[in-house]
Amino acid sequence: MFLLLLLFGLSRVFSRNPDTKNNHDGYAPSGTLQKMIVENASVTMQLDLNGLNGSNSLVARPVTLQFSVAANSFFPILVFNDLLRAVKPGSMALIPSRSGGIPALPVRLGASVKQLVVEKRPSNQSFGLAVRDSKTGFTFFNVEGGDYDYNANARSLGIAGGRLIISKEFANALGRPSDVGSVVGNISVGAAMQPIQITQVVNGEPKSVVVPPLSQGASRGAGTLVPGPDIIVGDLPDMVQVGSEGSQVGLGIATTSCNNGDQPVNFHALPETDHPFFPQNFYRMSGGTDNTERFEQIGQAWIKHAFGADELDECNLGCDTSNCVQFSQLCPGCADPYLAEENGWYQLLGSRAWVNPFTGFFLSNPDPTNHTGHNDIGASHRVRVNVSDLNTTLNQGATYFAEAQYLTPQEYAWCQAHPGQCNMYNNASYHQFLVNGTTNFTFSPLGATVRMQPAIKAWTGATVNQVQPDPGNDGIWFMGYKVTNPTPGVYHYEYALYNQNLDRSIQSFSVPLGAGANLSNIGFHAPPQEPGWANDGTFNNQGYSSAPWTVTQNATSITWNTETFGQNQNANAIRFGTLYDFRFDADQPPQSANATVGFFKTGSPMMVAIQAPAGGATPTPTATATATPTATPRPTPSPRPMASPRPRPTPPPRP
Repeated sequence: MFLLLLLFGLSRVFSRNPDTKNNHDGYAPSGTLQKMIVENASVTMQLDLNGLNGSNSLVARPVTLQFSVAANSFFPILVFNDLLRAVKPGSMALIPSRSGGIPALPVRLGASVKQLVVEKRPSNQSFGLAVRDSKTGFTFFNVEGGDYDYNANARSLGIAGGRLIISKEFANALGRPSDVGSVVGNISVGAAMQPIQITQVVNGEPKSVVVPPLSQGASRGAGTLVPGPDIIVGDLPDMVQVGSEGSQVGLGIATTSCNNGDQPVNFHALPETDHPFFPQNFYRMSGGTDNTERFEQIGQAWIKHAFGADELDECNLGCDTSNCVQFSQLCPGCADPYLAEENGWYQLLGSRAWVNPFTGFFLSNPDPTNHTGHNDIGASHRVRVNVSDLNTTLNQGATYFAEAQYLTPQEYAWCQAHPGQCNMYNNASYHQFLVNGTTNFTFSPLGATVRMQPAIKAWTGATVNQVQPDPGNDGIWFMGYKVTNPTPGVYHYEYALYNQNLDRSIQSFSVPLGAGANLSNIGFHAPPQEPGWANDGTFNNQGYSSAPWTVTQNATSITWNTETFGQNQNANAIRFGTLYDFRFDADQPPQSANATVGFFKTGSPMMVAIQAPAGGATPTPTATATATPTATPRPTPSPRPMASPRPRPTPPPRP
C-alpha cells in the first residue's frame, strides 16, 4: 500500500497543513491515510476559438467555459497525515454552467460539451489529465503541466496551470492532423474533497478501516421504497487489479448495495446463511466497424458472502434505521459499501457451486468459503481475466463494463409469501470503465452506474429480451442478438445468452437455417473458469469445465452444446451470472425465427425469438437429460436466529 504513497505522478504538489508535521518514520510510517473523492467542484476552461478553428489570425479569440462537477465524482486522492501523496485514476463529470450559455464550438466538441469528464490517467501515461466524452471515450484534450494544491484545513484540492492541448483523435476529427499537440487554452479546478475510507496505520501496517458516510446524500424518507426487502446494486464506483498469474490477472470491483425495499435485509455473518451473496463480472463490447458487433463476458469471480451492514445513504433513497437492527440488517433505504480491494481479497470469496441463485439457499456446513487444502495465488477466485482481453494495444476502441448482482434468500421467501411483491429480478447493475495498460491495468469509471439492469443491456444496437422458463420455480435469463452486414452479401449473426439467476443453467443453443444457407467463421466464446480447488463444491473438486461447446451443423440448423448433467456434472454449462456467445457469417439475410434452448439440470427445451438466416424454418426441440443436483436444494423458508455482530476484517495491502 505505501509504495503507492511514494509514486505521486504529479508536476508539483503543495500541501497546506500548518498544524501537522511531516512523518519521518522511515520505512514504517504511522498515521492516518485518507482516500478522498470530490464532494463538489468547479472547473474552468479558457479556450482560444481561433486556435480551435485553425485560424491563421495572430490574435487570440478567448472564450471561457464554466462547469460544476457532479456530486461525489470518483476522482480519488490519497492523503497521509494531511499531506497529499497521490492522485489516483478517476474522473469528474462536468455539468455546463447555465449562465452565459455555450459559445459556438467546433461541431464535435459542441455535441459532447454536456457529457464531458476530466479524467485522471495512470502515472505511466504521457499526460496526467485528459478531457473526454464520457459516453464514447473520445479524447478532446490532453492536459500538460498543472500544479496540485491540497489544503488540509479546508479539505480542498486545487489544480491550476494545466495547458489544454489538442489530442490526436480531435485533430483528426477537425481534419487538421498536424495540429496534434497544439496548445489551445488552459484548465483549472477547485474541489471540496471528502473521505470515503480512513485507515489507521501503525508501523506501515493498516490496523483499522472506517468508511464514513458521504455528505451529498438525500434526507431521510427521500425515496419511494417498494414493499418487501429489495437489495440492489446502487453503485460500482471503482475497480482495481489485485493480482496476476501468468497470462491472467485478478480484479476486484467495488460494490455499494442498497435496500430499495421497506423491509430490512438480513446481513448475518457466516456461519449464518441469512445474508446476501454476490458475483462480480466483467464484459467487453468490441468488433465491427464501430466496435459494437459483439458483447462478451471476459471475467468472473467467485461469490462474496456479505456480513455486517453499514447504514449509509449513498443511494439517496432515504436511510431509515428506526425499525431495524443496525449492522445485522441493511435498513430500508440504506446502503452498504465494499471497497474494490476488499472484494478482491480471495479469502472472503467462496465458490459459486455451493449456492442456489434463485432461492439464495446454501448450506453453512461445509463452510462455503473454505480455503483449506489449496494455496491461493494471484488470480485465484478474483475476477479472472486474460491479459490479452484487456491489453489496450490489442483491443483498441473496445468498451468495458463491470457488473455485480446481490442475491438473498430473504427476497425468495418474501416472494413466495407475497406473490405480487417479488423483488428478485432487479438485483444486477453495471458500470462502464475505461481500461489502461498492456500487462498491468488501471480502471477509470465513465458515466454513472446503471442500476437494476444486467450488463448485456449495454450492448449497442442489439435486441435483448428477458426469458423466464418456469415462473415461480426458477429464475431468469436474457437472449441477446445482433445482425450486421459487414460486406455486400455477407451477414454476421451474433448471439449472447446471459443467465442471471437461473439455477437449472443452459446446456444447448440451436439456430434454424434456411435451405442453401452457407455458413462460415463459426465461433463460440465463454469466460475463463476457475480451476478445480479443494472444497470448491464442484463434483470431486474438479472445477467447472472450460471445454468449448461442440458445434453440429446440418441442412436445417446449427447447434452448440456442452455435455448433459448426466454425462458430466461439471460440464461447461451457462450457470448463473455468466454470458456465452455464439456467432457465424451467412450468405442469407436475417428473418424472424425461433431458436431452441436446452437446459442443464432439469426442464424441457424452450423456443425463443431471434433473427436467423432461417427461411422460415424452426428446429424441433430435443429433450435433454434431466437430473437433480444435490448442492443447491430449495429450502422451506423459516426464521433464523440473529447473529452476533462480527467485525469486518481489514483487507491486506494490495500486492
